[in-house]
Order: sequence, then C-alpha cells, then structure tokens
Amino acid sequence: MLDAAMGELQERGYAALTMQGIAARAGVGKQTVYRWWQSKAEVTLEAVAEMADEFVAVPDEGTLQADLDAFLAATFHQRGQRPALVGLMAQALLDPEFAARFRDRFLVVRRAVFRSILDRAVERGEVAPDADLDLLMDVVYGVLWYRLMLDHAPVDEELGRRLSRLVAREAAGADRPS
Repeated sequence: MLDAAMGELQERGYAALTMQGIAARAGVGKQTVYRWWQSKAEVTLEAVAEMADEFVAVPDEGTLQADLDAFLAATFHQRGQRPALVGLMAQALLDPEFAARFRDRFLVVRRAVFRSILDRAVERGEVAPDADLDLLMDVVYGVLWYRLMLDHAPVDEELGRRLSRLVAREAAGADRPS
C-alpha cells in the first residue's frame, strides 16, 4: 500500500491524493487503507519515512566530507518525493497534532542520522571545538525545505555536494577568522 501511495503521489500530487486512489492502485478496499492509516497525510508520512529509512543510510566513508557527500546525495536524490514532502509540510503547518507526528517520525529521525555523521567526525578530530553542529544541520535542512517549498532551484545531488563542502569547511573551522 505504501508503494501505491507513492505512485499516486508522483502521478497526481498531494492535493489530489485520495484514500480511494491508494486503495484502487494497491488492489484493496478503501477500508483496508483506513484500517492502517487515518488520513492521506498519515499514509504519506509512513511511505516517505520508510523510503528515507531504506535509501538514506548512515555512510561511513572515513572522512566527514565523504560521509556528507554520500548522505546528502542520497537525501537530495528526490525519487519523486517532492509532492509528498511539500504536502506533509503543508499539513504539518495546518494541523499541530500531525506536525508532532511528522516531526517525531520523520524530521527527528533524519536529523539524528545527520548528527551521527557529525559526531563521528568529532571523534576523528575533523570538527573544530567551537563548531555549531545544530546550526550546520539547520543550514542544510533549511536549504532543502526552502527549495522544496518554493521550487525555484533544483534539489539534486550537486546541491548535496556543494552543501557537504560548505558544512565540512565550516565544521573544521576553515571559514572562520583567526
């Protein structure tokens, strides 16, 4: 059913997504979909979270730059997720209860993966003692969400590479005055 939901999202977009459409595409009754999820936002959240868990792993390439390149390339390789992510963010802005579930099931998990990459770099001595790791994560995710929401510039692997260089330099303290 989650594959069916992602297919419907890619084909129709979040606004036109329906539980009936998901059920038809999955070859099940609508009540089966409702048995698992209360709304299109909930099924979309589960589909996107599972896809991220599967395709955006914690790389261990040996350096912060290489880890960030791998992580951000996977994160920014959209696989048709833009309609789903924008729909989830819009729903979260309208519904505080859903916003909490979205934050807990998706945003916090993705941020924890990113943080583990930065923490490993700290252990290897690649990060300056005064580096603001939370701000660096905010910069990356801020760019991602800004571009997704406004659709004014691409969210792609090249953007991931550019941001990974920026974050690695800043984390090491290379861009700060002495």
